[in-house]
Amino acid sequence: MLEINTQIILAFIWVCVMLIYLLGDVLRIFSGDAEKGKMLLEMRKMGQGVWVGIAMLMLTPIIMIFLTLVLPYEVNRWANLIMSGFWLLFNLLGLPSYPSMYDRFLLLISMIFNVLAIYYAWNWVI
Repeated sequence: MLEINTQIILAFIWVCVMLIYLLGDVLRIFSGDAEKGKMLLEMRKMGQGVWVGIAMLMLTPIIMIFLTLVLPYEVNRWANLIMSGFWLLFNLLGLPSYPSMYDRFLLLISMIFNVLAIYYAWNWVI
């Protein structure tokens, strides 16, 4: 049986998480739930600083794809544990603010991938 490297599994988990987030954004646009320049939180208009912060936040799964493939083992393991734990808690806390069933469903699936990343990173031994 072919053994797949944990490093590659973790990188692809981050790919899955990012694609789930993108799918949610696309569905939000096509369903009409998104309004130009506004966020879910009481549909308030957000300034440029907030959008830059959101861009930085949403960039972390993409950065994790790269870092998972290049960081040394111990740093890599802890980076995956910390970032997966962060996203798990972040999405768990944000889950009630999403009114759409598709958003909640996709967030639950992304949290399953976060749990898988934690599992793989925690049990990763060289």
